[in-house]
Amino acid sequence: MAKYLLLKHYRGAPAAVNDVPMDQWTQEEIAAHMQYMNDFAAQLEKTGEFVDGQALAPEGAWVRYDGEGRPPVTDGPFAETKDLIAGWMIIDVDSYERAVELAGELSAAPGAGGKPIHEWLELRPFYGTTPTITE
Repeated sequence: MAKYLLLKHYRGAPAAVNDVPMDQWTQEEIAAHMQYMNDFAAQLEKTGEFVDGQALAPEGAWVRYDGEGRPPVTDGPFAETKDLIAGWMIIDVDSYERAVELAGELSAAPGAGGKPIHEWLELRPFYGTTPTITE
């Protein structure tokens, strides 16, 4: 199995087909979207492909070490707001092709008007991990 990170972006990715920002959705549309995400994770739990996932708030800060005995330096909330990550899911799958298949399915989560978003998701393999299944 190989682990992949699926990243959902608030901004910065190519525009989705149903490109209405979530802050303009109704409470029902948000609930339907979250239910889809939870159902998707539950489906992957049954197949053993789900590792973890979380939604993230838009707030945050950059933090760095500033030397021995000095407090960390912060800057933010973010240098580039387009880079905000809305959430993530970690999957553990047999192949890159399966990771792409699942990312495509997750991209169809409903958005405004209950229509699929068809959003772009960033798919990233974990560094230094390779599939353990051989054919």
